[in-house]
Amino acid sequence: MSTPEPHSKLLSVAAQRISNLGSAHSSEASLQRVKNMPGYTTPVFKGKDEQRTLVENTVAEKGFIPRELVANEVNWFYTHLGIDDTYFESESREVISDHIIALFGAKILAYTKHDPSKLVIDLERIDEHGNGATFIHTSSPGLTSTEGPGATCESRIDELFLNNSTPTNAYRLETYRSTGSISVTASQQLRCYFVTKCHFPTTQPATVPGQKTDIRSVSDSAFLDRVTKNTLDIYQQVMWNVESRYGPVMEVFEVEGTRERRLVIGYKMGGTSGFFSALSNLYHFYSLYSARKYVEQFSNGITIISLYLNPLPNSNAPPIENSIFQVMKEASLLFCLPDNPFFLPKSLGTNAVQEATYAYCGWIFAQHFCNRLGPAYLQLKNVLNENDPAHAEVLNDIKRRFREETFTRESIAQVIHAHPDLIRLLYVNFAMTHYPLDDSNNLMPTLSYQRLQTVQPLTDAELYDKIRRSVPNKHELQVLESFLIFNKHILKTNFYQPTKVALSFRLAPDFLPEIEYPWKPFGMFIIIGNDFRGFHIRFRDVARGGIRLVMSRNRENYSINQRLLFDENYNLAYTQSLKNKDIPEGGAKGTILPSLGANPRRCFEKYVDAVIDLLIPGQTPGIKEPLVDLFGKPELLFFGPDEGTADMMDWAALHARSRGAETWWKSFTTGKTAKTLGGVPHDTYGMTSLSIRQYVLGLYKQLGLREKDITKVQTGGPDGDLGSNEILLANDKTVAIIDGSGVLADPHGIDRAELIRLAKLRIPVSNFNVAKLSKEGYLVKVEDQDLKLPSGEVVLDGTDFRNGAHLRFKADLFVPCGGRPEAVNISNMAALVDGEGKPHFKYIVEGANLFLTQQARLYLEKRKVIVFKDSSTNKGGVTSSSLEVLAGLALSTEEYVDLMIFKDGKPSTFYQSYVKDIQAKIQENASAEFHCIWKEHARLQGTKTRTAISDELSLTLYNLQAELEGSDLYDDIPSRHGVMSRAIPKTLVDQVGLDTLLQRLPEAYQKALFSSWVASHYIYKYGVTASSVDFFHFARDLAKTDA
Repeated sequence: MSTPEPHSKLLSVAAQRISNLGSAHSSEASLQRVKNMPGYTTPVFKGKDEQRTLVENTVAEKGFIPRELVANEVNWFYTHLGIDDTYFESESREVISDHIIALFGAKILAYTKHDPSKLVIDLERIDEHGNGATFIHTSSPGLTSTEGPGATCESRIDELFLNNSTPTNAYRLETYRSTGSISVTASQQLRCYFVTKCHFPTTQPATVPGQKTDIRSVSDSAFLDRVTKNTLDIYQQVMWNVESRYGPVMEVFEVEGTRERRLVIGYKMGGTSGFFSALSNLYHFYSLYSARKYVEQFSNGITIISLYLNPLPNSNAPPIENSIFQVMKEASLLFCLPDNPFFLPKSLGTNAVQEATYAYCGWIFAQHFCNRLGPAYLQLKNVLNENDPAHAEVLNDIKRRFREETFTRESIAQVIHAHPDLIRLLYVNFAMTHYPLDDSNNLMPTLSYQRLQTVQPLTDAELYDKIRRSVPNKHELQVLESFLIFNKHILKTNFYQPTKVALSFRLAPDFLPEIEYPWKPFGMFIIIGNDFRGFHIRFRDVARGGIRLVMSRNRENYSINQRLLFDENYNLAYTQSLKNKDIPEGGAKGTILPSLGANPRRCFEKYVDAVIDLLIPGQTPGIKEPLVDLFGKPELLFFGPDEGTADMMDWAALHARSRGAETWWKSFTTGKTAKTLGGVPHDTYGMTSLSIRQYVLGLYKQLGLREKDITKVQTGGPDGDLGSNEILLANDKTVAIIDGSGVLADPHGIDRAELIRLAKLRIPVSNFNVAKLSKEGYLVKVEDQDLKLPSGEVVLDGTDFRNGAHLRFKADLFVPCGGRPEAVNISNMAALVDGEGKPHFKYIVEGANLFLTQQARLYLEKRKVIVFKDSSTNKGGVTSSSLEVLAGLALSTEEYVDLMIFKDGKPSTFYQSYVKDIQAKIQENASAEFHCIWKEHARLQGTKTRTAISDELSLTLYNLQAELEGSDLYDDIPSRHGVMSRAIPKTLVDQVGLDTLLQRLPEAYQKALFSSWVASHYIYKYGVTASSVDFFHFARDLAKTDA
């Protein structure tokens, strides 16, 4: 067993191995060559001599430099330092004079220290009008400065200018190393940086989809003046590649007759931050230095960085001929995580980018999955009753406190910094499994693979034993153990993909402790970017759910969101599983937590692209290559809209198509635009409201009620999906509506014609014509203050009144169609019961998700309120989305475009017929579940609440579907065909044909569709206590093809 060696030794060992391979060519890229000519023309400043005379006079006048030395100092500055004419042309003589004096002063200071190496130059000027900046400082080639001006200069340029560049306000940068030394006695060179504001053409070219951009039409005028034709041609090709891809584009060029290599990187503006400065640390790690560097911006939103790299003389690092490709590979990791605390400037024992990126990903994993509760919590959990609201609150409080205090981000990072040798061994353990090796390629192994060979890989047991013996306490052991757990459960990752925008890992979820996560997910993804982190969890192979952006108001809120992100994702996905009880897709959910100040849409796009990396096999050398796939089967994910992502579903579907997902891009997302992408909008067709409505109508029928006699309170107004459709479908006596704009109430019933007007316009109650209210009716807007109601009550603040209004009204029926989750909870539920113990409402149909907490539902049912909970009532939306997915999977791209996408703004006959099929399926499922719950409640004579029956029904269906998927019932061909002919909407079967559909639909999806149909129809017919004999009778009829 060997211990890790300093990286300089590792590099030299790798170099030796590479040189032993003789003249083998690099397997990493086909090298492109350019002539040994400058990539930019050097400007000649014609007024330089005249300026020098004026500067000499100015320096002499200031009196800081002895007059007899002035001419020599100015001459040295102008002719021996090798500063480009760009500087002299752009700076005023005042600034140049100050810089010459500053240089002289630095020489004096170094002389007093009797050490020429202490000569430090730090000159800068930042234009106060935002036109650019100049930075000049001493710089040793090939080394990242850890102190002095060089330590922060490039990161400041990133922060001040490059990170924030936009197509309308961009900055270009050129920087080079001066050719001369600072003085006769000091050999240091100067590094000069020139930042200038871009001046783009005033008229921008029209963007035509599929049309390539002419680089000249989007370039800065100063750039065009200086760039050579050869460089412009290279940048043009890079720009076209960036336009056709989502991730970064990287190209390497060999300069003929030299060892110089030019690395050109193009990406979409704002795609990363801090990247320019991070690149310097990277090439310094491989003992390379840059002669010149350029950052060019273009008004079509593209950034191109060009680095002119050379090997340091007398270095023991691998030759540049090999290391340049490693730089290119690792630059893709830096693009994802440029601000990585574990990739520090070059020093003994530091990590290479790959090891540092692995450390960062392990750090994120440990933050979420170090087991933070332990046996003490388990004992307490066993003692307390989780169904008791007070006990549940205590348990939650203790769980939250454990998580906050045991493993903090900072304490985990300290452990990682304290054990670089162990982190390196853990990285090798990860890489030995996931590093892709192409057996068919007999060319040279990559430098990163060569580097792996310098460390003796340990078995999992040996590595655990070494960690156990190396760390001083259990806290550190647990952190490092979590890295091993991470390694052991990664099934595939895009870590080694040549280009990517974020890192993604598909994990086997076996490591999740049952005490915290009693229901085991089928699969999970963790996605890590420079400005976000995210998860995706699904409870079945075939599963669907929304992708949610979790936004943070401030740093404290961000910390809370960070700690709770995985738990929120897990709980949402599990809840979705119970709601998806009678459709093929199990429950899934994705969450994205953007960093403070990050662009949420960009985070979503990176998240989606990184997930697609793991869904589509890579087949493009140097861009997307094959991965090590331990899962070994194709995977399909279905995304839907959720908080903050409703307007991003179109992009995700089209992006999947552009990435090559020809068979499933149509079904990848739901909630797509109807006209252009064939989506089925829930609000337009009232999909969710149709299922809610079945419960309301079911109540009326079972209890013999007339709708027009029923008084109703509704949250969620005429401007919302559920609220507007509830108004349009109902014919009751609505006495109050509460929405975001305020509270509308009338004890005699709100004028229905006026409500319908608002609902059709989709505008809130604040637009209600108050002339149509009775004398006792009123409208309180959120902005109102000190408003007197007809009763004489004074409303001090309209917003406060609105927030509590759902607790003040009384009616027969309450239908929440909007509002915040947990609006009725353990702390306010008693307010829905009057002083005599009489509830405000007789019936509650919970249309809005999680409007009531479970404790509140049980409390109200105990007081004889008939409550139907959200997971039963509002499943119309998920049913509609499920059938939208089915259409996407069943139709070829040509058929989909022809039948689902609108022509001249109008839907096809097929589309209209399919929508009617969806609506019928929603009503059928909702009505069947209503009657199942009602019958079961009657059978038990009210001894079990409808809320409990609904939960039990969801669980029974969920488990039965899983059992059926694992059974051989699906293999019975007549039964399969009989079920499929009824489960797939008639419009689709008539259009495509059942046999063709069964050829096209993925087998996993067919099994899920078959199982969900059988499970739901069986349970809805025979109830949750159905027997084996009942199933025997039911199964006999499966082969029938009639409905």
